[in-house]
Amino acid sequence: MDGKTRSTIKPGLKVDIVLKKDQRTGKLTRGIVKDILTNSPHHPHGIKVRLESGDVGRIREIIP
Repeated sequence: MDGKTRSTIKPGLKVDIVLKKDQRTGKLTRGIVKDILTNSPHHPHGIKVRLESGDVGRIREIIP
């Protein structure tokens, strides 16, 4: 599943995100969603979230 629709994202979900500094390389960071930062229902680059680790980035993939 991708992370472009806000309604599919819930705190506690395991996801892969791309941090701002890693956008060029596409390096993924895995973690658990703490907060959803994007207010719009859909975003073409992925919903922005804060992980429990404190990292902030856009969701690339939701881990089942």
